[in-house]
Amino acid sequence: MKGGVTVSGRWLIYWATIPDNGKGILWTLAAGLLFTFMSLGIKYLGQEMDSFQIGFLRAFFGLIAILPFALRRGITPLRTKVLKLHFVRAIFGITAMLCIYYAITHLPLADAVALTFTRPLFLIFLAVLFLGEKVRWRRWAATLVGFVGVLVMVQSNAEVGLASAIALLGALMVALVSVLLKKLSRTEAPTTIMVYYGVIGSLIAFIPASQVWVTPTGEQLVILVGAAIVGSATNFCMIRAFSIAEATAVAPFDYVRLIFSGFFGFILFSEIPSEWMVLGAGIIVASSLYIVRREAGLKKQTQSIPDTKR
Repeated sequence: MKGGVTVSGRWLIYWATIPDNGKGILWTLAAGLLFTFMSLGIKYLGQEMDSFQIGFLRAFFGLIAILPFALRRGITPLRTKVLKLHFVRAIFGITAMLCIYYAITHLPLADAVALTFTRPLFLIFLAVLFLGEKVRWRRWAATLVGFVGVLVMVQSNAEVGLASAIALLGALMVALVSVLLKKLSRTEAPTTIMVYYGVIGSLIAFIPASQVWVTPTGEQLVILVGAAIVGSATNFCMIRAFSIAEATAVAPFDYVRLIFSGFFGFILFSEIPSEWMVLGAGIIVASSLYIVRREAGLKKQTQSIPDTKR
């Protein structure tokens, strides 16, 4: 404690000075790291377990993990007037999760993650069409440059097989989920969104999982529970990001997952990134850093304009 202000108090004061888009970016970076940890568990489990079963158990255990937080004040916070929107979000969300888990278990981790980064290209158009966001040409250009970086990363493996096609479908589904989260977060609490997703998503995922079911071992259950908890934390971070920032501002910063996945894929699975992977990652990071600088510059310009209405 210094000067009557605790460390947590100073942090809260500092957090309050960060622009909303900046806060959204920080939440997105946290989600990227957590997603990587979850992906490592999924990839390990995928050596002996079908991705459909992993997806169902991830959704189910994630629901159990979030329920104590969601129900600490009873069921009143879970009441909603947009049940149909929750249902649509759950369909897109569980489809995205199953697609991405399939890609993670059938492709090198960095490649699987790289393919999902076609999502910002989808998201830009969806955000403009359904959220009414105004996207400046510089952000369009930076996002497209990031997408070029993704193409550079995967160009060395020109064959687009089933796993790659499914990864691309997952990217489209995630983009749709991002738009729906932006709409839901205007009226719904993060825990409410996560509970409805857990319930509806688990019911949907159980159908294909029941066709490939094998009894998990004790080790697999521990990893599944851990992945569910980390996955729920990832969802919470992303919901917070999209609730306070523009979707097209935070989306490019998801690219940090490429760096995390490449590093841990090498350490744990001996997956060596190619020169093209490194070059593509550099392009992506550069485009993301440019957007950070651009957003900061626009914020300063806005603050420097005098208020003539007073």
